[in-house]
Amino acid sequence: MTDAQDSAYRASARRTLGIERDAIEALEARIDAGFDRACELLLGCSGRVVVTGMGKSGHVGGKIAATLASTGTPAFFVHPGEASHGDLGMITPGDVVLALSNSGETAEVTALLPLLKRMDVPLISMTGRPDSTLARHAEAHLDAGVEREACPLDLAPTASTTAALVLGDALAVALLEARGFTAEDFALSHPGGSLGRRLLLTVGDLMHQGDRLPQVPLGSPLRDALIEITRQGLGFTCVIAPDGRLAGVYTDGDLRRTLDQHSDLHALRVEEVMTSPGKRTQADVLAAEAVRIMEESRISALAVVDGESRPVGALHMHDLLRSGVI
Repeated sequence: MTDAQDSAYRASARRTLGIERDAIEALEARIDAGFDRACELLLGCSGRVVVTGMGKSGHVGGKIAATLASTGTPAFFVHPGEASHGDLGMITPGDVVLALSNSGETAEVTALLPLLKRMDVPLISMTGRPDSTLARHAEAHLDAGVEREACPLDLAPTASTTAALVLGDALAVALLEARGFTAEDFALSHPGGSLGRRLLLTVGDLMHQGDRLPQVPLGSPLRDALIEITRQGLGFTCVIAPDGRLAGVYTDGDLRRTLDQHSDLHALRVEEVMTSPGKRTQADVLAAEAVRIMEESRISALAVVDGESRPVGALHMHDLLRSGVI
């Protein structure tokens, strides 16, 4: 590939970006009362938002529906051609329809107008022509028109689909803010994502418990504590007082300090060298908070206690790594 060819490719890319940037900037002046009305209709919707559109507009509509659904506005996409052949049953009273068509004259979309009127389902249109059939029959119109497409033939939907996509994002964010949608709400609809894991997983979801809880009673020989640490493989053991409460913890780090300070380990009891009271957390604490405690304390494991300070579990940094919290 020659430098001239490479330069031509880059020039084409920059030209496309410039045209699409201009198309987005032009939208700002068209955020008017129609946008307010669209938001009011969507906020007042007691059902779902049904998004529809043909071709490239349909692909953009699918993305808008997904963005709405993930930010607190129940929404789904219906293909207009399929709607006329049975899928119209997916639209029910109480829903609001958001229809996309750059021309505003797409036959498959305008064919739905009489049916929507009969069902008394509000229509929001997003078109590039405010005087189009679709725009004129809508209760709210969003103008996504562009001066020209990035395609040099001014034919392939490029700048127009970008404008519609951005306008859909603006709509979703305005609704998100109006609803007071929080990061926790977002996590509930994205439980498999990293944010969902950070905001939804608790220590109790990840901790080792029952037979996997490393523990020795207060007064145990240090040798017993070392055997328990090795057996459970979590790098520490809880030390339990006679009343069942956590008296302290003994860790791999404590062992290194013990070796530095004591020449005879056989005569030592665990309480002589344990860390007391020891870092701890509770099962209902977010796993992300446990990460913070470990990082600030420079430790790799935590004892988990109940409200009476009785050990109920153990959490290791590896558990947090495996879960995707960090």
